[in-house]
Amino acid sequence: MSSRRSRSRQSSSGRITDRQIDDLMSKLQSLLHDARLGSHDRASAAKVLQDTCSYIRSLHREVDDLSERLSELLDAAGVSSAQAAIIRSLFM
Repeated sequence: MSSRRSRSRQSSSGRITDRQIDDLMSKLQSLLHDARLGSHDRASAAKVLQDTCSYIRSLHREVDDLSERLSELLDAAGVSSAQAAIIRSLFM
């Protein structure tokens, strides 16, 4: 069976096609470059995925830093733990 027929059969069975993967990678690359104000050069799928993982890690660090800062501010303001829990829930 040719790979073309195999791909066609896979797409009809709910699997993602090569074209869909290419479209998703292009969209992801665009989002990354928009977020980082980088160049709009076409990159390999591996590079896009590496950039995505790096960006997600940096976002996690930023969230952790902001969470720590929020805790410090709530402690300094003398906010009770019940009130702090309410405030934190507003950010989630």
